[in-house]
Parts: sequence; structure tokens; C-alpha cells
Amino acid sequence: MTAPTKPPHHSPADTVSGPPAGEQPPPATTDPATAGQASGTRLHSPVIDWFDDHARDLPWRRPEAGAWGVMVSEFMLQQTPVSRVLPVYEQWLARWPRPADLAAEAPGEAVRAWGRLGYPRRALRLHGAAVAITERHAGDVPADHAQLLALPGIGEYTAAAVASFAYGQRHAVLDTNVRRVFARAVTGVQYPPNATTAAERKLARALLPEDEKVAARWAAASMELGALVCTARNETCHRCPIAARCAWRLAGKPEHDGPARRGQTYAGTDRQVRGKLLAVLREAHTPVPQAELDRVWHEPVQRARALDGLVADGLVEPLAGGLYRLPLT
Repeated sequence: MTAPTKPPHHSPADTVSGPPAGEQPPPATTDPATAGQASGTRLHSPVIDWFDDHARDLPWRRPEAGAWGVMVSEFMLQQTPVSRVLPVYEQWLARWPRPADLAAEAPGEAVRAWGRLGYPRRALRLHGAAVAITERHAGDVPADHAQLLALPGIGEYTAAAVASFAYGQRHAVLDTNVRRVFARAVTGVQYPPNATTAAERKLARALLPEDEKVAARWAAASMELGALVCTARNETCHRCPIAARCAWRLAGKPEHDGPARRGQTYAGTDRQVRGKLLAVLREAHTPVPQAELDRVWHEPVQRARALDGLVADGLVEPLAGGLYRLPLT
């Protein structure tokens, strides 16, 4: 969800664009290499032009954010909307402007500052990455993709995103939004598979522009297109710069006929109970007795399971006497 510094402006393209005169849109295909070669150069310019005109002004996209700001945003934006991330991101960077600042604090402080962003293990992973950056790279987020991937808590997506968005490198950056754009525009289906496939990775690599800076811009632009226009529901094709070339639209928008898409439930789940338990511990600056935690959820078996899970994940530290706190080590 981040982007490199904006290059010189391209021509406006906020209306539906079509193929050049005398050309037909490429047919939908499931072969990644063929699809990428046929579609890449036709998609790059209109999508990047659209991005130049419509990209949101977000703090992690500004030059002063640096690689650390980009990395923090990528951790926070996983499965969390921008509107919820913005205030926490600003507070986080004000308190910990460099990895070494975060590394100097207890991991529990990262969990506390994470607030209600959800999936709090991300806070522990970001703290672990900050410690490794401080110890291995003199406090600077590495630019090398392999070194990024070697950091704790960093997977293929985050390594590619930081290398691309912070350092302008040529990498396929595949988040849910990008996968949906590629599924519709190139392969002609409504939704991508539930989990990223080898075929999707091959297609993303085939679609990458050869020029490194253009590739980084393409990664950000295709992601923004999926976030703002080619959304999971109620897509706004009349605003899409590649609608006239979209294989799914040209096929009449056939409905998804693959495996059921996973929905996200929250109410009554262990996730909700974990969140309530963590909320008590975040507010407390001294160890919390078991009895205080017991009041947050009525069902004792589920409550105990949620608390045990938090302990197993390293998010909560049990102490003698039935006390609990956020982790100090």
C-alpha cells in the first residue's frame, strides 16, 4: 500500500481507455507467461498515468518516511484498512522514528502501542525486525531483497514491498488488491484463488516492466487501482483506466465459480476474546491478576483457550501468583 516518490507527471487517464486503433484486446488466458507478455505493455502506461492523477496522499508515500516508515506501514496495513492505520502509524513513528528506537524498548511496548489494529503478533514481528536491523545493519533498513527476507517476521510480500516502494527496485509485489486486478484484467476471472499460487507469481513477474523505476511505480499503481477502483465488491469500471482491455469485463463479468471465498468473522470468536484480554493488559502498567481478566468474557473455556493462545504466541507473559503482563523480553 505504499509507493515510491512520484515521478514526472504522465498524461491524464481517468476515463476508460481502449486499445490502440486497429488492435483488439488480448483474450483471457490462464497461461501466466503468455498472459503477461500479451498484456504487460498495454496495461503499464494507463495504470501508471491513472495513479499519477489519483494516488492518495499517504504519509508512508512521502520521501521523509524513508525505508523504516515504509516497513512500518507494510506491517500495519496487512488485513487492516488505511483509515485505522493512519493514527497509529503517526504515533508509532513519532515515538520510534528509527528501528533502534523500537529495539531499545520491551516487545510489550510494541504490543501496547499497536492498540486495536488487530492481529497483534504483527507488533512482535515488527519489534523483532527492528532488533535484527539494529544488530545486523547498524540500524538502517537494508535495501537488499535477500537481507530483507532474512529479517524475522518478514515474508516474501513484505520484502518485495519494502525493496520496491522504499528503494525503487524491480519486484513483483502481490497483495490481495494486485492479485484481484491481475485476475480480472488478464485472466478474466472475478477473484483470484484463496491463497497465492505459483501461476499468479509467474504472471506477476511476466507483467513487470523491464525498467526498474517504472516497475516500482507499476507495483504501487496496480495496488492502488485494486484498492480504489477494482474493489472486491461494487467495482467502478467506469473509472478504470484499463476497463476496455479487462478480460473479465469483456467476457461479461462471469461470476466466481471456484472455491468459496473465505469470509472474516469476529463476533464471538477467539479473536474477539483475545482482543478483549489484550485491551486490559495494554491499559495496565503493572501485572494484572487472573480475576481481572476473567471479567472480560463470560465463557470460561473459550476465555482460557484465548489466554493460553496469547501466552503461546508470546503476546502475554504469565507470572507467579496468577498475574499476567505484556512481555518484557
